[in-house]
Amino acid sequence: MKETRRSFLLEPPKQPLTVGKAFVRHARFRLREDYPVKISGALAELTDEQLWWRPNEASNSIGNLILHLCGNVRQWLIAGVGGATDIRNRSSEFVERDLFGKEELLTKLQSTLAEVDAVLAHLEQQLTNDETPLQQEIVPQGFSQTVLDSIFHAVEHFSYHTGQIVFIAKLLTADRIRFYDDRQLEVPR
Repeated sequence: MKETRRSFLLEPPKQPLTVGKAFVRHARFRLREDYPVKISGALAELTDEQLWWRPNEASNSIGNLILHLCGNVRQWLIAGVGGATDIRNRSSEFVERDLFGKEELLTKLQSTLAEVDAVLAHLEQQLTNDETPLQQEIVPQGFSQTVLDSIFHAVEHFSYHTGQIVFIAKLLTADRIRFYDDRQLEVPR
């Protein structure tokens, strides 16, 4: 086993967890530590102008994708799971062209994900001996879902768009964006 901790992998828990707690723990890790690091690493190499570049009018810019991610997790997790008022205006996430600079976008993303983490931390505390809160029915974006299904959707959705953000950033910056030292990933022989 490798000694080097990889930031994209969650350490095993010290004590066994229920499946529900393990699921929420993993969702929190991806949304709190994994995806934001990749997004901020990709944005570090970009200008504010590049954040709003689109390959064509049918595609989204990185700026639009970040606004979309904030709107999506706010609707599905902060409002859907956490019970906050749903204030999302989904179409506005895609029409914006350059309102926010890099620091503003990252601040918006970080503050949104801090709210998400608070909702998920509260849920995780509720799962001490009873996992029925994960089966509670909620209706984010007008779709009847369980809490578990909503969390799964939001994490998967965030992963998908994180990949798009990284791809666009690499397209614009060539080889200046690297997340891993491939030598650390080699299996000793």
